[in-house]
Amino acid sequence: MNWSLRLKFENLVQLRCACRQLHALSYRRVCRAQWKPVQLSARPVRSVRLYPQLWQWDKLISAAFPHYRHLATKEEKKKTRKKLPVTKGEVEIKQKMTVEELARAMSKDVDHIFEALLYTDVDFDSLEPNSILYEDHIKLVVKKSGMKYKSAKLKEEKEKENTDAVKRPPADPAVLTPRPAVVTILGHVDHGKTTLLDSLRKTQVAAMEAGGITQHIGAFLVHLPSGERITFLDTPGHAAFSAMRARGTNVTDIVILVVAAEDGVMEQTVESIQHAKNAGVPLILAINKCDKPEADPERVKKELLAHDVVCEQFGGDVQAVNISALKGENLMVLAEATVALAEVLELKADPTGLVEGTVIECRKDKGKGPVTTAIIQRGTLRKGCVLVAGKTWAKVRFMFDENGRAVDAASPGMPVEIMGWKEVPSAGDEILEVESEQRAHEVVAWRNYVEQQEKMKKDLEIIEAKQKEHRTEYEKKQQKLGHLTWRQRKAVLYKANKHLMFSKPKERVEIDKNVLSVIVKGDVDGSVEAILNILDSYDADHECKLDIIHFGMGDISENDVSLAETFNGVVYGFGVKANETLKKLAAKKGIKIKIHNIIYQLIEDVKEELNSRLLPSVVENTIGEASVLDTFSVTVGKSKVPVAGCRVHKGLLDKKMKFKLIRKGDVIWKGSLSSLKHHKADIQIVKSGMDCGLSLDKDIEFSVGDEIVCYEEKEVEQTTSWDPGF
Repeated sequence: MNWSLRLKFENLVQLRCACRQLHALSYRRVCRAQWKPVQLSARPVRSVRLYPQLWQWDKLISAAFPHYRHLATKEEKKKTRKKLPVTKGEVEIKQKMTVEELARAMSKDVDHIFEALLYTDVDFDSLEPNSILYEDHIKLVVKKSGMKYKSAKLKEEKEKENTDAVKRPPADPAVLTPRPAVVTILGHVDHGKTTLLDSLRKTQVAAMEAGGITQHIGAFLVHLPSGERITFLDTPGHAAFSAMRARGTNVTDIVILVVAAEDGVMEQTVESIQHAKNAGVPLILAINKCDKPEADPERVKKELLAHDVVCEQFGGDVQAVNISALKGENLMVLAEATVALAEVLELKADPTGLVEGTVIECRKDKGKGPVTTAIIQRGTLRKGCVLVAGKTWAKVRFMFDENGRAVDAASPGMPVEIMGWKEVPSAGDEILEVESEQRAHEVVAWRNYVEQQEKMKKDLEIIEAKQKEHRTEYEKKQQKLGHLTWRQRKAVLYKANKHLMFSKPKERVEIDKNVLSVIVKGDVDGSVEAILNILDSYDADHECKLDIIHFGMGDISENDVSLAETFNGVVYGFGVKANETLKKLAAKKGIKIKIHNIIYQLIEDVKEELNSRLLPSVVENTIGEASVLDTFSVTVGKSKVPVAGCRVHKGLLDKKMKFKLIRKGDVIWKGSLSSLKHHKADIQIVKSGMDCGLSLDKDIEFSVGDEIVCYEEKEVEQTTSWDPGF
């Protein structure tokens, strides 16, 4: 039943009940006035009342209508209701209000709100007093009622005290002690950075890298024969790992720029120079592969002049050393140049007090849990220290050096692997030691609160923009339908949206097919970051939408497969594993799991998957062409059919194929032939040089000079226009 009708019915029942009560009360008063109790004895007896049946009827009314029996009680309830203040026709509104709340705020009845909502796009059939209205509809109702609105003031929250952890003030120079230099090796991919480090450390890291390409940051402490210690950071040279290179320069003291003597300055070489300049770090030039016949170190030095890298022989301050990392030539000269520059810089640190450092890389280890590689910059890290990084914290359980050996303490300048993190922090996060676990909880809670506040602020801006956009669209629709009644408008909107409500499941599948949902799992945070940075450059949403629904570190899990099944997605793994049980489960559900160890192969795989989801394009291949030489008509039954007399001058005409009629360069018809004849005989194929008569499957008048083209349609697979940049 319509709510307004129901309200009217209830009001009538209430009025009827009140009338009966008043009627009964009047009879009682008359009874009391005319009838006096008779004293039959010395003992008093109750007075007998006139019309006892009326009193019984009143009881029946009160039982039938318990809600309307006590009018005074109802009035008391009305008084106890909290009324929102209305001054000078202003209404305090909230972002969400029920119909009843809005009615009380406006001092109107519910029917008034319903009447005002008739002129909006609210679904009136499902509207109830407790239905929630949103801000745009609330404002519209208030305006229609000739009133003004103002937003209700939110309760002012007490400003939280900043409990974040911060760095200590600069240390007293008297307590500073020398520390190892942190040296980052930068350069283009395959210019020999890892091989150089292997030669210095006498290891074989390069041989273990997938594809011979470094894809993680490596931090190593190298002990030179002279007794000096240098911490080396080996960064990837591949284009995808720009963020890792930038992170390496932010914690370094010296940059060794490796350039291959036969290749010269390349794209990542220029980028590495820019990173060093941005960080304000001095450069040492290592010209590698000088043992090759085609090597030309002088050309490299001259090319670098264009990028403001001036070697000492040209009057600059950049040391240049010609080396062969593979054969170990001049490596000690490079090491001595590094030590000399470190001495000039007078690198010192405070080994006392609370620890400060930087996360270089992080990963999830199956046995160890979250593990980070960090550079200690101040203080001495020991077991049991409580650390905070980003929005997570750790109580240090174990520490390991680059060779996997456990260490008890890590002093400034040392790279170390840290176990004990509650969650995996992000690479590049600042590490700060705090006094206790309780203090760590306070810091993490504050940082989460700050992030939440920033997110709420951004979300509010997006919501307001969307509301404004929807409001504009709605007003435009209302202007178009302004001359119609609300019932007519509702009918028009229903017809316009009917095709969306009753779309077939097959059509929905076709729409979803043009979306590639991706789940990315990587071995370390830097790898995932690099992959996401490349996928963020995707700019071909008009062809196929790329949707990253989840990413993280660690091996592929059953949850990843379930998520991929929900979104009809693909799971991509980089340097991770998936057990056989999981692979069988994914195969059973029809989910693809693709694991790679080289980043550009993973991106190529994503491109192939995108290509497979693109709709094929239809290409017309011309089979034959004919010119219309004469026109006439043939009587078939009671109608006349236009016929064209043609001569094939190119290829052939095949009746099974499709045809189009071209007149003065414009295609005026496409379809099939209804007849094709040669010398009054039906024929399937007419070859070049032959005359024929043909009619179309549609009555179209021919003109002399028209062109008849016979063609076939072929579907051609499309490829994405997205270029990841390598």
